[in-house]
Amino acid sequence: MTDPRYPVGPFIRRDQLSAEERRTMIDAIAATPQRLAAAIEGMTEEQLDTPYRDGGWTVRQVVHHLADSHMNAYMRLKLALTEEEPVLRPYDEAAWAELEDARTMEPDVSVTLLRAIHLRFVSSLRSMDERDFARTLRHPEHAGVLTIDWLVAMYSWHGRHHVAHITTLRERMKR
Repeated sequence: MTDPRYPVGPFIRRDQLSAEERRTMIDAIAATPQRLAAAIEGMTEEQLDTPYRDGGWTVRQVVHHLADSHMNAYMRLKLALTEEEPVLRPYDEAAWAELEDARTMEPDVSVTLLRAIHLRFVSSLRSMDERDFARTLRHPEHAGVLTIDWLVAMYSWHGRHHVAHITTLRERMKR
C-alpha cells in the first residue's frame, strides 16, 4: 500500500537540473493552480472539511497551505535573486494550518491567490538564465547550501504532492 502522506513519493533533493528538467518542473509549477482548482471542484463543505488521511489536514487546510507555502517560495526566489546567499526564515506550517482562516475560509480565496502568485513566480522563473538557477540560499531546516534549482524542484514536487492528497482522497471516497 502507498503511504498516504506521500502520494507522489517523498521529495528527492535536486541541487542542479538540466534545462529540460527545469522546463518540465516550471511547467508543473505553472499548472498547480489549475490542477488544485480541478481537484476541489464540486466538493461540499463536508468534503472540504475531511482530512485527506488519518491525522492529516483537511482538504480546506491543504488548499490554504499551498497558497501560504507558495507565497513563501516566491519571496524566497526573490531573496535568492537579489541577495548573496540569504538565510531564509522558516515558518510553522502546522500552526498556520490551525489559524482561523485556514480552518474556515472558502478555499477559492487561496486558489485565486495561488493563481496570482504563480503568474509572478513562473514569469520570474522563465525570465532567468542558467547562472540564476545556480544562485544559492540557506534554509535552517535543510542541510547545506541550496540553489534556485533546488527551489524549483521542491515546489514542483510540493504542488503535485498536495494536489494528490486531495485527488487520492476523492478516489478513495468515490467523490
